[in-house]
Amino acid sequence: MNMLKSLVLSAAVLAGAAHAEEKTLKVYNWFDYITPKALEDFKAQNPSIKLVYDIFDTNEALEAKLLTGNSGYDVVVPSNVFLAKQIEAGVFQPLDRSQLPNWSHLDPKLMKLIEANDPGNQYAVPYMYGTILIGFNPAKVKAALGDNAPVDSWDLIFKEENISKLKQCGVALLDSPSEILPLALQHLGLDPNSGNPKDYDKAEALLMKIRPYITYFHSSKYMADIANGDICVAVGYSGSFSQAANRAKEAKNGVIVDMHLPKEGAPIWFDMLAVPKGASNPGDAYTFINYLLQPSVIAPISDFVGYPNPNKDASGLVDPAIRNNPNLYPTDAAMATLYTLKPLDSKAERARTRAWTKIKSGR
Repeated sequence: MNMLKSLVLSAAVLAGAAHAEEKTLKVYNWFDYITPKALEDFKAQNPSIKLVYDIFDTNEALEAKLLTGNSGYDVVVPSNVFLAKQIEAGVFQPLDRSQLPNWSHLDPKLMKLIEANDPGNQYAVPYMYGTILIGFNPAKVKAALGDNAPVDSWDLIFKEENISKLKQCGVALLDSPSEILPLALQHLGLDPNSGNPKDYDKAEALLMKIRPYITYFHSSKYMADIANGDICVAVGYSGSFSQAANRAKEAKNGVIVDMHLPKEGAPIWFDMLAVPKGASNPGDAYTFINYLLQPSVIAPISDFVGYPNPNKDASGLVDPAIRNNPNLYPTDAAMATLYTLKPLDSKAERARTRAWTKIKSGR
């Protein structure tokens, strides 16, 4: 009997030890932004880590969690502009690069650009990058505007004579004041990073003029709708339209999705991997980030999400259809027209938020 108790006790101790060794790693990333295989392979290679992977669809949703002081996550993926504000707020741990041996794969030119938001690249690791551009259904746009529709220009969206004719087939814009209002400012010949509250009144007036022709604002719904033919034009993330085009092909529904990086230029953004200050498992957070820095891991993710990655040694592994598409991997000439967005001071931020509230409501 005593031997049986001893065996039971030993088994309980062993089970408890095994349970203690399994650590939970909580990751918070954008919707539809990684391959299932990448997650499965990470779990297989790290059986002692219990991975919890949650998703969000706007920077604002992520920031709301981060600014509480305890997001509950070990790895988060803010865009570079939000990252800059969050660094100022003391949200993140400085990186321990000794735990990131695969850092050497990152492209130094892109890392230099990122320093505008993360000086010295101290707090975050780039995951993917891209631009804001126009996705469209060529047949429906041609039917509405004819052969000379300005699909390579922001005039398609911001000129009432164009967007008014597109209302019949549906127009969607990102639900993101930090990305749409800079485009309006740019179209008006103003600084996309303007700190002047009066400039946001002008951007508001422009968007209110075209507001009756905008079907909706959303940060992910447009992907499925343009793939299904439910809308004909959207302003969104470059890789989203690559995914939408693939979905339409797979569905064999006769819909073609095309995209154009407008000739006037657009914001270039970076989505960044960072470790919150309150992370409960920073050690495994580094394991996950270092895993994603492997060229053989990140290249298939680029193929899946349709975005370029900042890994210089992964470029040759990315599908040529993506790598050679100038709307996804901008040419040197296009890069000269792109600009990074910067955080606003509180006064300009309030003006932008007020403008967006009015634009969204339409009144």
